[in-house]
Amino acid sequence: MTSLAAIVTGAGRGIGAAIARRLAADGFTVVCADQDEDAAARTAKECGSSSLGIAVDVSEVDQCERLVEQTFARLGSVEVLVNNAGINRDAMLHKMTDEQWHKVIAVDLSGVFFLTRAAARVMREQRRGRLVNISSASWQGNIGQANYAAAKAGVVGLTLTAAKELARYQVTANAICPGFIGTPMTSAIPEKIYQQQVDKIPIGRVGRPEDVANVVSFLASEDAAYVTGEVINVGGGYRI
Repeated sequence: MTSLAAIVTGAGRGIGAAIARRLAADGFTVVCADQDEDAAARTAKECGSSSLGIAVDVSEVDQCERLVEQTFARLGSVEVLVNNAGINRDAMLHKMTDEQWHKVIAVDLSGVFFLTRAAARVMREQRRGRLVNISSASWQGNIGQANYAAAKAGVVGLTLTAAKELARYQVTANAICPGFIGTPMTSAIPEKIYQQQVDKIPIGRVGRPEDVANVVSFLASEDAAYVTGEVINVGGGYRI
């Protein structure tokens, strides 16, 4: 039996969990993928009995390909892929270690490529699909985040290339660049720096994970069939 299947990576918490819940509310059967198996299972439970929680390390190509294969085998389609999984290992450029560089690139960029490539094969055959990649406002550069900014800039380039290559198959590809969003990652920022970031937001508040999920919902819908190759900022005006 074919279901409207959506894969969301990094679905165990924060933005990914909000995206998974929203897509489930929109009628998708959601495959909640996360390196933390228990967290993936919790989100899947919140998404309903038909949804699945799967432990996946997106930096491992075999696990990425298996995730797409299992989704197609069990649900009969891959309608939506949301590449949200990401990590940061911040350090000033002159102090950044090789390990900090390679780990962030492996998860935040290579993982997006591995899953996009696997999903694109299915979506080309289906002649339909939605690819939504979560980049970041940091893709344009951010102090102490050479690795993260490089990876997120790469996600934008990858998304635009996918949009050009897959449009003829009625597959869209778009990137979302969240600004300062209230998540477990940002909650670890020292209070003084946290407030400095909030003060830069014209709309006057920290973003909610649901603010990003709302845009994903639109891009995954039929209403967005003519929207591809776009880079959408969700940051309350942060970049202006």
